[in-house]
Amino acid sequence: MKGFTRREIVKLAGLGALTGAFQLSYGAVKSPLRILPSPKGKRIVIVGGGWAGVTAAKYLKKEEPSLEVILIEKRSIFMSCPISNLWLADLVQMDFLMHDFHTPAAKYGYTFLNATVTDIDRDRRRVYTDKGYIEYDYLILAPGIDYNYEAWFGNDEKMKNLCSVKFPSAFIPGAEHVALKRKIENFEEGTFVLIVPPPPHRCPPAPYERAAMIAHVFKRNEVEGKLIILDPKDGISPKGPGFMSAYEELYSGIVEYIPKAKIKEVDPVNRVIKTTAGDFKFDDANLNPPHRAGDIAKKAGLVNPKTGWCDVDPLTLQSKEDPRVFIAGDASSVKGFPKSGDMAHNHTQNMVVKAIVALIRGKDPREAVKAPTNTCYSMVNGSPKEAIVINVLYALDKKKGLPTKRKVNVENDRSPNLARATLEWARALYRDMFN
Repeated sequence: MKGFTRREIVKLAGLGALTGAFQLSYGAVKSPLRILPSPKGKRIVIVGGGWAGVTAAKYLKKEEPSLEVILIEKRSIFMSCPISNLWLADLVQMDFLMHDFHTPAAKYGYTFLNATVTDIDRDRRRVYTDKGYIEYDYLILAPGIDYNYEAWFGNDEKMKNLCSVKFPSAFIPGAEHVALKRKIENFEEGTFVLIVPPPPHRCPPAPYERAAMIAHVFKRNEVEGKLIILDPKDGISPKGPGFMSAYEELYSGIVEYIPKAKIKEVDPVNRVIKTTAGDFKFDDANLNPPHRAGDIAKKAGLVNPKTGWCDVDPLTLQSKEDPRVFIAGDASSVKGFPKSGDMAHNHTQNMVVKAIVALIRGKDPREAVKAPTNTCYSMVNGSPKEAIVINVLYALDKKKGLPTKRKVNVENDRSPNLARATLEWARALYRDMFN
């Protein structure tokens, strides 16, 4: 069993703010201090330094160097959620997931501001932070996700906090991942439960990949116990056959997959989960509540209360509430776009950036956007390393104003070649964003 290296401990010491991009109390903090002078030209402010935000900053400057681009992120260091499941199983080191914000900002000429966003005034076009406010011409909101514990506990803050602390979700990178890794490493016997969030949630295959990685650790450590996957859906999607064959052939007797298990009640005190597929007791767990758009989007008045996500133009990703605001990454409601790192990188580069540049140049943004792609690898075995993959090519129907899937390719036969491709894919995307 592996623990944390000294280098990882030093890095993780700075991840206290990494439990979410915007999870500090927002309050009504509106500092009268202006951080930067009023812009001389067009200024784009980006809120959120995840996969979408970093991509937006780089490609805005590449496509229109005259723009003043400001990237605001409260984290002092970037940790990738994609590939983090592999870190949970010791298949990669923490350094593989970590990147600094300063190198790309210096290279591409945008400004990185390490600050916490406290409020957004869309009428005055101001973003307020704990260091003061910044004015913008266009705003890109890339807040990622937040957890909807209210779906389980209503307004019971005590139960929300108890559940998040004792059984962290770790779908937002940072300290939760550290806690979950320790849980997995230290689990010796009994029942470990993993709840799959209801769709839409961040990275559709991620819970199933995580289950495979947890099972790999249990198998390696000869744990006397089992992993129960509670899935509200009728079956695993996408890459269902690939995941199921891995569970059955590699982790027989360890993994028990339960479909149609919609959550009725979660009791973190007595460690019982009641579902439409029965009640389940557990000794430890990875409890994943429903997801929704990051809270700053709600603060800005851009979230549909019925869905929990931001309604946007499906082609330009402009907010339907405010055409000067673009929603990049996981927070938008576009059907058919998975909330994944690869999709965040692709649609930000090909749709959000191109739409903004077109507007700046006085052109039609809907004519400027290009169709994105999405690639998602999932590691299902740790020894030997084996993975499966799905690739999706999209088309844009500009008459109907909708994106459609043009071609879908799924490889459910796990292989070492796909495992190597998983790491090469990650390296390529990290290089594109940070080097």
